[in-house]
Amino acid sequence: LKAMIIPNIHSVIILAAFPLCYGVAYLAGVDVFAAPLSHLLSLLIVFGISALLFAMNVMGAADSKLASAYAVWLGLGGLMPFLFYMALAGGVLGVGALLVKRFKPFANPSPEGWIGQVQAGAEKVPYGIAIVIGAFVSFGFLGYLDLTILSAFLGRP
Repeated sequence: LKAMIIPNIHSVIILAAFPLCYGVAYLAGVDVFAAPLSHLLSLLIVFGISALLFAMNVMGAADSKLASAYAVWLGLGGLMPFLFYMALAGGVLGVGALLVKRFKPFANPSPEGWIGQVQAGAEKVPYGIAIVIGAFVSFGFLGYLDLTILSAFLGRP
């Protein structure tokens, strides 16, 4: 949020953790994920759309990578809630940015930080936050955050 930077390692860890968790869930008999092709298609769809948005200077490259990394976790069944809640959160952040830009409510914000840049007139939105919100709301819809699923995944009755 402060510097509006998403290190590549974050996206790599999120993406790399999926096959590991998928395999552990499969071996533990926890039926929470969709078919592998569903997850792969979700990744390819989000990467294709976000790469196009990056090419049009609408979305940052790091945002594209982060959204794609989360998309693999969601599969096609979680893709629409992800996109909807990500867009909703992005809209709230955008309205917040407009309010900060207009009313300049913060005294002496760091000029390198998002708030400082927006108060100085920049038109920026920390979309990584919207991506994470969309992903976690979708995780809830898919049952990934259900306590019975989590306890079964961890090997507890």
